[in-house]
Amino acid sequence: MEGPLSLGALAHPTYTEGFMDSSEPLLFRVARWLTFGSAVAIIFSIAASQILLALALAALLLSGGRMRLPRIWLPLGLFLLGTLISLALSPDPAAGLPQVRKIFVFTTLLVVFSTLRDMRTIRWLFLCWAGAGTLTALRGLVQFGHKVQEAHAQGRSFYEYYIAERITGFTSHWMTFGGQEMFALLMTTAFLFFACIVRKRAWLWLLCAFLMATALLLGFTRSIWLASAGAGIYLLWFWKRALVVALPVALLLIAFLAPASIRERFSSMLKPGKVDSNQHRIVTWRTGLEMIRAHPWFGLGPEEVKLQFDRYVPPDIPRPLPEGWYGHLHNIYLQYAAERGIPTMLLMLWMLGQILWDCLRRVWRLPPGRSDLKFVLHGAVAVVVATMIAGCFEYNLGDSEVLTMFLVVVGCAYAAMAIETDVAVA
Repeated sequence: MEGPLSLGALAHPTYTEGFMDSSEPLLFRVARWLTFGSAVAIIFSIAASQILLALALAALLLSGGRMRLPRIWLPLGLFLLGTLISLALSPDPAAGLPQVRKIFVFTTLLVVFSTLRDMRTIRWLFLCWAGAGTLTALRGLVQFGHKVQEAHAQGRSFYEYYIAERITGFTSHWMTFGGQEMFALLMTTAFLFFACIVRKRAWLWLLCAFLMATALLLGFTRSIWLASAGAGIYLLWFWKRALVVALPVALLLIAFLAPASIRERFSSMLKPGKVDSNQHRIVTWRTGLEMIRAHPWFGLGPEEVKLQFDRYVPPDIPRPLPEGWYGHLHNIYLQYAAERGIPTMLLMLWMLGQILWDCLRRVWRLPPGRSDLKFVLHGAVAVVVATMIAGCFEYNLGDSEVLTMFLVVVGCAYAAMAIETDVAVA
């Protein structure tokens, strides 16, 4: 495997299981724990997470420690460059400045890959995600109970009331809640299936997974359901393939035995009701295709989709438009192509494909049996698969909280591969 891009000239520290070279500068150790704190805090507060991220980046720079980027630095760098080019060519560059500020979020990949240099720290980060995700799930379950009471008190159909007022946990929106819970659940599941110490307190992590899965089910976010099922099939295939057949059966049982509101949400994927978003998404997708046809190379410019949406709605679509949010295209592939051009969207696909290839190529060479490297790599593949599936129906990587967690997983996967490689040659 190609090595990481080195941004410094200091000697590479020795990697060990759980212990680091005692000669590490104090600021470098501070940077590591600030990075750890930022990665966990994102589940509760984006403000706290980004403050810790800025402090981690500053501590890493001042420490003189080696700064590294994984081998996806090239497609990622070109993607960000494509974003800046589309911004420069935009009719209103000032409107796209939020996407420039969002580039700061991508430094998560730098600090995670540079500072998390032992498997114990990486393992505990994801176990902290399991705990934080469980707390968020419990908050969501309490919110769900309140929603049921509110709908009953107003004499309204619970389904129609709840679709516009879903649980959010500690976040501001149910899509953010669903994306974060999904990532935490997938990494917890990968830990249970593949990690080497899972027998210690396995019941606790099983309970965490159950509560997060319950919160996801009650979140009523269909794209999250589909993405979780797809990524879950991947994890089951590499754990116990016979159970892959059982997963569709379990989903069917949920669909038929669950409360009426959950059954209605399942059926709305094919037979939408008046409050479901199927028709509204078709409008956004068709409009996005019109934008891409008109501006295939550099797009309309960051943030221009919501500003120019009405100009590109196909004329055969009747007005008023179906109820829904028209600030983005509800599809990361169409969104990036419409905003930044087809070449920039393909760079994003290159990055996602590179992550999958690197993780799968390494995990296929691992010996049978459990290992922390196996759990991290399988978890990373599941997260990328889930992101790509959910991205067909939602602009998930445009959400800073979800993007941060995605970058943490990717950074940890490449860090785990680097740790294993360095131990082998030490």
